[in-house]
Amino acid sequence: MNQALRITAVAATLAMACGTSFALDLVDSYLKARQADPGMLAADAAVIAGREKAVQGRALMKPQMSLSASVAHVDSRSSSSLPPQLSEILKPQSSGTMHEAAVQLKQPLYNEKNRADGRQLQQQTELSEIGWRDASQELMQRVSEAYFNLLLSEENLRVVEAEKGAVQMQRDRAQARFDVGRGKVTDLQEAQARYDSVLTKEVSAQSTLSLRQAQYQELTGAPGRGLARLRAGFPLAAPQPDDLSEWQRRGEAQNTRVRVKQSELAMAAAEIGKYKLSGRPTLDLVASYTDKGQNGSLSPLVSPDHGRSAVVGLQLNIPLFTGGALQSKEREAIARQRQAEQELGGARRDARLQVQDAYLAVKTGVSRVASLEQSVRSAQTALEATTLGRDVGTRTELDVLDAQQRLFSAQLELAQARNDYLLGRIRLAASAGELQEGDLQAINAFLAG
Repeated sequence: MNQALRITAVAATLAMACGTSFALDLVDSYLKARQADPGMLAADAAVIAGREKAVQGRALMKPQMSLSASVAHVDSRSSSSLPPQLSEILKPQSSGTMHEAAVQLKQPLYNEKNRADGRQLQQQTELSEIGWRDASQELMQRVSEAYFNLLLSEENLRVVEAEKGAVQMQRDRAQARFDVGRGKVTDLQEAQARYDSVLTKEVSAQSTLSLRQAQYQELTGAPGRGLARLRAGFPLAAPQPDDLSEWQRRGEAQNTRVRVKQSELAMAAAEIGKYKLSGRPTLDLVASYTDKGQNGSLSPLVSPDHGRSAVVGLQLNIPLFTGGALQSKEREAIARQRQAEQELGGARRDARLQVQDAYLAVKTGVSRVASLEQSVRSAQTALEATTLGRDVGTRTELDVLDAQQRLFSAQLELAQARNDYLLGRIRLAASAGELQEGDLQAINAFLAG
């Protein structure tokens, strides 16, 4: 069983096993998407088709055997004056059925064009393997983005609902104080305005969550509910190795898009070689066996009563002139090679930039998350102090609302920072051409089932 089918079978088994669990995690989501995503299923079929190119390339230098057969009815009539001794050989009237069968074997001995074609077909097989690997990594990224963006939307709605509850409590408190003549109408109006603003944010958060759930379900075929959430305080670490130039070197060597362009450049070089070699002579070993005969009264000069022949020999073919087509195709192939070289340079540039972006997302994400965690703690402390100050008369309701809003904003920023850090790890591995299911399993350890 080939690799693509083997992975598909394993994914199907694991996906069914994971289906009995209450909460889907990141790996479960990938395995389900592996079975449902049309792009990945198309890549599976493409790599199977691409592997046949190598088989076709090897076949070009192997023996070729053919069988031919024919049968024809002949009715011959002629008028001529022939000597009696020739009348039996060249009969004026004869009819019958001729039949012939032949088997021919051809073994290429020297055919440089076929060898170049074979190398090019092998490159096409390698290109299909790289394309399949690129599709797998791209699917892992899309699943990770859909998964963590959905978790972020859930967290956003949770924070907005918490803010709504807190603001509603402050509004009710301001209403109660106003009703008994101890509060200001401005405090009540401010609290109501904050509450209306939070209601708008809640509608937006619910809409975003519905969209993220739909995107997740379209990708995986599973409902976007009950997913395993991030554990509080999961460990963060800088990229290993902690060296941007090393990661960029990996990206230039292993990035799947770079490898695709490298393969296309090799194919373009093989195309040039193919047309340069097309003008060379070819030499084949040819062997044939023929059996022919007739049923009727046909002349032996038309068809023998029965005959067999076996031939073994060499066949030399020397191209002399093709109207300039080969030279034109060679010039075209040279231009295609220059195009492939420039595209490879562009792919390497893009890989360096992608690596740098993902590396910095992980590198700065560690300190950013730590800073925002401290910011949340400080905002919580400030809210408690402000609430106490309001109770003793040194702070107003507006101060409390401002402190609450700073706390909820810090919580959302922290959730976004954690999301960016995890997706940065995924993108860094992908841009370096190293993203595998094991990377998803490592991030799975940060999730609570």
